[in-house]
Amino acid sequence: MVEAVSAHEVFSFTLFGQKIIVTDTIVVMWVIMAVIILLVWLGTKNFKKIPKGPQNLVEMFVDFINKLCRDTIGHHGMHFAPYLGTILLFLAVSNTISIFDIIPSSDQLFKLTHLEFFKNIPAVSLRPPTRDVNVTAAMAIMSIILVLGAGIRFKKMGGWLKSFVEPMPIILPFKIMDYFIRPLSLCFRLFGNILGAFIIMEFLYSAIPILFPAALSMYFDIFDGILQAYIFVFLTTLYITEAIE
Repeated sequence: MVEAVSAHEVFSFTLFGQKIIVTDTIVVMWVIMAVIILLVWLGTKNFKKIPKGPQNLVEMFVDFINKLCRDTIGHHGMHFAPYLGTILLFLAVSNTISIFDIIPSSDQLFKLTHLEFFKNIPAVSLRPPTRDVNVTAAMAIMSIILVLGAGIRFKKMGGWLKSFVEPMPIILPFKIMDYFIRPLSLCFRLFGNILGAFIIMEFLYSAIPILFPAALSMYFDIFDGILQAYIFVFLTTLYITEAIE
């Protein structure tokens, strides 16, 4: 179990005298980003006035994000739709990526073929990168920076600073603490839920025949993964709304 939840070195290189370690978490994130870029390109390369096929899915997703931003943030919502849509799509795929972990590992391929080529390939499993707290921390930091930037842009620097003492100066310490507590909340809520679901499924797959875990995977891997992605984005919209009001 410790092996499953830990990040492992895939390869490393030296840059400016410093050893840079690339873990399986980073490699899986690269795979996810490549897949998303490819699917978006395929879904948008031949746009038509009357949508059909993949274009329907793309337009449904864009309409959903636009409506979420307008309903939650208001008339400024469209400024944030591209970022929030990208984050939602990335997190939804990241949280549910383990259901596609059907590619044989290098060790399994070596045992099947006895070819030395597979023995030298680093093993990478499609496990949720969001089970790594470093990933969720980075996502939370990006979102809180967006919240800070939104407050300064739409309130200007003077209005943003004034908001720290409204409606009364005594709340200044709490307003400052918000900018530290909120990213921690975003980070550990996402990390804890995804890691917990991942651990439960690992235990089930090791202890129970395959059919029962496969049924529970519909909840822990798919429903919960998509739900946590939506909660992360929804909370970010709420923080943006409060910052620009």
